[in-house]
Amino acid sequence: MELFYLLVFGGLAVVVATMELSKSNKDRINTSSAFNSFKNNYLLVYSLMMAGDWLQGPYVYYLYTTYGFGKGDIGQLFIAGFGSSMLFGTIVGSLADKHGRKRASVTYCITYILSCITKHSPQYRVLMVGRILGGIATSLLFSAFESWLVAEHNKRGFEQQWLSITFSKAIFLGNGLVAILAGLFGNLLVGSLAMGPVAPFDAASIFLAIGMAIIISSWTENYGDASESKDLMTQFRGAAVAIASDEKIALLGAIQSLFEGSMYTFVFLWTPALSPNGEDIPHGFIFATFMLSSMLGSSLASRLLARASIKVESYMQVVFVVSSVSLLLPVLTSFLVAPSQEKGGSIKFAGCIQLLGFCVFEACVGLFWPSIMKMRSQFIPEEARSTIMNFFRIPLNIFVCIVLYNVDAFPITVMFGMCSVFLFIASMLQRRLLGVAERSRQDKVRELESEPLNIED
Repeated sequence: MELFYLLVFGGLAVVVATMELSKSNKDRINTSSAFNSFKNNYLLVYSLMMAGDWLQGPYVYYLYTTYGFGKGDIGQLFIAGFGSSMLFGTIVGSLADKHGRKRASVTYCITYILSCITKHSPQYRVLMVGRILGGIATSLLFSAFESWLVAEHNKRGFEQQWLSITFSKAIFLGNGLVAILAGLFGNLLVGSLAMGPVAPFDAASIFLAIGMAIIISSWTENYGDASESKDLMTQFRGAAVAIASDEKIALLGAIQSLFEGSMYTFVFLWTPALSPNGEDIPHGFIFATFMLSSMLGSSLASRLLARASIKVESYMQVVFVVSSVSLLLPVLTSFLVAPSQEKGGSIKFAGCIQLLGFCVFEACVGLFWPSIMKMRSQFIPEEARSTIMNFFRIPLNIFVCIVLYNVDAFPITVMFGMCSVFLFIASMLQRRLLGVAERSRQDKVRELESEPLNIED
């Protein structure tokens, strides 16, 4: 393996380890033993859920090719997954608010296990059903668990600031360390042990089943609005009204869709960007490097969120600007670095520059997740949390489906340029959100100050 990859990975590993080991009292929050027990239980479950997800990711496309499907058929399968997440995600989110987030989390496990089972069949229709189930599971993964956590945290009377500890640790472990270990474990199953491309999906089912057992045995149920008088359409209208009537929620939804849309587009584009002439690049090692970068971002987020003087709405403006610049690098290198005509071989100079930029973007992703979770916990009303969070995913899934359908229609530099513009727009919306949130806080302070005067009157 080239020295360049090892230097980047090693440098990131040293920085992450240094940041974690050098945390001072200012970077830590004193908590109770009851909270630590609650937090560790959630982190164990979340890590198992993410292990089940990460094990599948690198092998979905590869499995489909071993069954003899071409790029067009595989593209339709991926579109079906995002489409089902868009169509059914809002429904399952509303059901989670009404019938219970614990029940929705168990449903996630069952649905994803069934999706894994379909991977044993080479029949296109069965695989399509699996993608639809996977899309539904994805919607539950990114709404039900967070909704359960926030509601349970508040129900148990823990301090609000402690929530940021759980968020940052969940991303550090679930989206960083677990992703790296899952990649290595999947490579062991498929490569070293030669168990075939379905083996990671079977392993994912086992992790999901273990997590489901822990949820059933240790979690208590909580709800959004469980009143029998509210049907599904009433919940939808309530969520839509909340988004339309509260500018903070609307801005948060737009910011999330712009960032996540750019992030998922990046997932499709980084391989051709680094190997435009069929260069031989170590995909698994680069993926592990990206996850290490994400761990760096989440470690930095935990420091920022631990300080009450630093507002999450403020520093996220910088995060979006930096992420915008990092995805602009492929466009800049296409103009500033002479393109190589050599086919194959190792990564070129332009690819090295882009890889460093992509690591910066992944660090921004690591910062984004705990920070957006923190803002959602502040601004989204509890009674419709899962419903609203899945509403946010509708424009995201539409965007990703359009990108997937037209991925060959535009040059890669145009796609990266589009993502960079979206991220810059997100930074502008984040600036607006900061202003709106600050005015809202000032209004609440004035109301509290006026209350004693009203009592005396």
